[in-house]
Amino acid sequence: MTTVALKDVTKVFHDGTVAVDNVNLDVDDGEFMVLLGPSGCGKSTVLRMVAGLEDPSSGAILLDGELANDLPPRDRRIAMVFQDFALYPHMTVNDNIAFPLRLSGVEPASRGERVADVASALGIGDVLGRKPSQLSGGQRQRVAMGRAIVRRPGLFLMDEPLSNLDSGLRAELRAEISGLVRELNVSTIYVTHDQAEALTMADRVAIMRKGVLQDVGTPTQVYGRPATLYVAAFLGSPRMNLLEASVYVHLDRYVTLNLGDQALYLPWDDIRARAVAHYHGERIVVGMRAEALTPVAPDTQGDVLKGRIRYLEHHGHESLAYLDIGATAVVVDDIAGAAAGQSAEAGPIQRLGHAVQRLAGRSGGAGRSVPRQRQAGSGRTSVLSDPGRHHRRPAELAVRLAPYPAVSAGHPLAVSVRLDALHFFDERGDRIDVGWR
Repeated sequence: MTTVALKDVTKVFHDGTVAVDNVNLDVDDGEFMVLLGPSGCGKSTVLRMVAGLEDPSSGAILLDGELANDLPPRDRRIAMVFQDFALYPHMTVNDNIAFPLRLSGVEPASRGERVADVASALGIGDVLGRKPSQLSGGQRQRVAMGRAIVRRPGLFLMDEPLSNLDSGLRAELRAEISGLVRELNVSTIYVTHDQAEALTMADRVAIMRKGVLQDVGTPTQVYGRPATLYVAAFLGSPRMNLLEASVYVHLDRYVTLNLGDQALYLPWDDIRARAVAHYHGERIVVGMRAEALTPVAPDTQGDVLKGRIRYLEHHGHESLAYLDIGATAVVVDDIAGAAAGQSAEAGPIQRLGHAVQRLAGRSGGAGRSVPRQRQAGSGRTSVLSDPGRHHRRPAELAVRLAPYPAVSAGHPLAVSVRLDALHFFDERGDRIDVGWR
């Protein structure tokens, strides 16, 4: 097994493209670490640098505490699984799996025994005599996994290994890969753009954007307490509702969050009110997930938002209503369409609002709760700047309803808001750290 440490790692290509910007990341012995982000965010470049296929422009890569920047790939005790399987078409399954052992000079008898053991564990023991062209996509991926496992590496590197498979097979292999890696107790770095893979498979998730590490934590931590506005918007289906709010403090009583035509009142005895109170007279971003909203009767008192349904989506097990409450939405520029598996759930905000961009620049500047590696960026702009009326757009609050409810577009709807489930971000898109969880 192997530990991995990236210290201030940067990769700049010859044309000046900054693929990875000052990333600091540790992978513990036996840990399953998932690098998550949209295409082009630098996650595969990180993987290639760990493998020795790319050289970092600056910074250090440590394997088991030893500097590995100049260590050739063959000496790093790694095994890599690629997106396109990379099997030798002229070889049988047996020969494909045994190939790294043959290169290492393992005796034929021992080689055959290890191949048989791995093939049996992966459920492909009955296809060892076939060629890759005679296999299904799932079987080919198992062969690629077997070729990596048979080497008994100290570190697995997996570059979107399931992205070429259909959704049903992906779900099946997710469970198999996760269980197998944990059974082998091998350190693993897994790259994906699919948040379902990240949240279901990982011990910890590292979320990247434009080469910059945004957040690192367990799936529960990054989903329940995202460090930046980008992470909040990227994770979840439907995506988190992000609303522009003006803050007004009524000392020792409550903090008012004005959301356009309506308001929420954060009690003064709520520890978060003290942190939000620092923004008196300013605008912040309030995030609320669909699970924090419950439909109620129109005359319900308390923390309630009211509006009319602009759009309704039916998903069989539930319906999603998009509610116009007279508030202003905050849109993250490169979120729409980035997370795989969300096109079906994305509402009109995501489908029709791609051209409306309220968050410019890269998430890299300083802030109240910014991890050190994100402070390398510069030139960040406020997500709450007002570039013009044509860039302002009404918020459409995503609310979960029962399957096929007796409402339609245009119907009024009131929702109760769980104040303890609200998220707060400053004008730079960094979490307002209230230290309450």
